[in-house]
Amino acid sequence: MTSLRIWPLLWVISLPALCLASANDYSSPSLQPWSPSLAAREQQLWKPAIRDARFTGVPHTNVRSCEASNPPEALATPNPLLDIGDLGKVTVSFIVGTDGKVHSPLILVSAGQIEDRTVLETVRSWRYRPATCNGTPTETEGKIEFSSR
Repeated sequence: MTSLRIWPLLWVISLPALCLASANDYSSPSLQPWSPSLAAREQQLWKPAIRDARFTGVPHTNVRSCEASNPPEALATPNPLLDIGDLGKVTVSFIVGTDGKVHSPLILVSAGQIEDRTVLETVRSWRYRPATCNGTPTETEGKIEFSSR
């Protein structure tokens, strides 16, 4: 009867030991898994994308004139992880709203369906301090180009 009570205890104690014994040892460099696509993508992370954002005000009928204006300030704008060739580029147009979020991103110059989707997902996650007109937050249209150069 006591041996039936000990079985679960032995199972709980021996299971982690069995898992550790069966695990691969990746501590030596010759046994580490390697993926060429992962290595290529890591190299892209270290190469900064060339970006030149240009912003223009979105015209509104209720605003008379803007005497003191400030462009939007980037708070979080991570680079998209693109797999485009040396001559490829993606150009995106978007609106920075009064809430600092990106609205209505639109691909102007395409580099392919997969790259376009990656750029759109990344640009939608960007956050800005909104542009101001006479101290009031206002919408601004932005245009940006990503290239692999």
